[in-house]
Amino acid sequence: MRTGADRPAGAVKGAAVDDTSSAFVAAAPARQLAAADVYAALDTSRRGLAPAQAAKRLQEYGPNELPRTRRRAVWRDVATQFTDLFAVVLLVASAITFLAYGLQQPRDAGTLQLAVAILAVVVLNAAIGFAQEYSAERTAQALAAMVPHACRVLRGGERLEVPARDLVPGDVVVLEAGDAVSADCRVVEAHELTVDNAPLTGESNPVGRTAEPVPAGPALEARNGIFMGTDVVAGSGRAVVVATGASTEFGRIFRLAAAAPRQKTPLQHQVAVMARRVAGAALAIGALMFVVRLPTGESVLPSFVFALGVMVALVPEGLPATLSVSLAIGVRRMARRQALIKQLLAVEALGSTTVVCTDKTGTLTQAEMTVTRVWADGVVDEVTGVGYAPHGEVAEAAAVRELLRVAGLCCERGWWRPPALRSTGGCSVTRPRARCSS
Repeated sequence: MRTGADRPAGAVKGAAVDDTSSAFVAAAPARQLAAADVYAALDTSRRGLAPAQAAKRLQEYGPNELPRTRRRAVWRDVATQFTDLFAVVLLVASAITFLAYGLQQPRDAGTLQLAVAILAVVVLNAAIGFAQEYSAERTAQALAAMVPHACRVLRGGERLEVPARDLVPGDVVVLEAGDAVSADCRVVEAHELTVDNAPLTGESNPVGRTAEPVPAGPALEARNGIFMGTDVVAGSGRAVVVATGASTEFGRIFRLAAAAPRQKTPLQHQVAVMARRVAGAALAIGALMFVVRLPTGESVLPSFVFALGVMVALVPEGLPATLSVSLAIGVRRMARRQALIKQLLAVEALGSTTVVCTDKTGTLTQAEMTVTRVWADGVVDEVTGVGYAPHGEVAEAAAVRELLRVAGLCCERGWWRPPALRSTGGCSVTRPRARCSS
């Protein structure tokens, strides 16, 4: 295995990058070199890496993927549902009720039923929370598995399609309109190449890329660099990989987000405060009732059982179940609007948001350009539908059908076949998912 001094100039290994560094900043010599000199700087060639050389670098640099969060055991996820302060209060109340039932003479079946009911509420609350979080996580994993992860590279002069995780520094990537960029690269050939940097910068307007060297500056402003997580909007070109995996600019953001501490939602704060107050009031009033009953001639044991009953009665055992059901309803409503919620409490956090701070409109519009009007055959027609979803209607079916055919022929990335247009008073307007040239 080669040493650090033998590594390609500008290439970055994931384990060697700290949280404040940028992969493309570390590859500054590559972006400041002429395109012809980039190959030598990264120990590659116009024909790409040899298969044996690529395999060796894959072993050295590791797969081109972000670190996966370690999946906790299911029993730990279940146990977490019982660590909430209110759940602890209810568990203590249930235990006290069981204790009161055991001390009673004669024993009252109603006390036992109350103890079981409180315990059932805690279990039901935990089951609702766990089921929602587990279902959302499985759904997120299924969605991630549906996304294709492949790219085209040159290996030994041969054009191949390889899994994105097999990319290594020095690979020559072939770019076409519609491609997803799988690693941080230095552009060496550009033919009207433009990329969408919205996932990194929030800017919805595509930006042009060049193969010319650029001076030192912020990584994302390098016009000869393309970055993991972005998309090629138009044109074609080639680029040399300079950083993969966690060493990329996207990986740096991922590490910063993973290191951010988890904060409690407003509802968690409020429930915790109420639980402390309820617990304190229950203990105080229970102790007071015990002290008050002793001078009346009651024995210690009946007075103690009575005090336990008062404390349990002061605990609102139905509140957690009510909260969980209410939040679960909110999750279902969000799901109908195509929003996936992993944790129940996130619904309340969204509902309590009053101000959204954003520096670019693309962050809010998801970088989707939506057609609202179509001019065809000298007539302007209103179009319904949002984003790239293939749903919408327009009045003039014939004119729009011809317009879609022309747009499909102009598309650089391929044609998405629309369903048959409805002829009863309107037509179904389809939007190709691939971006088309003008």
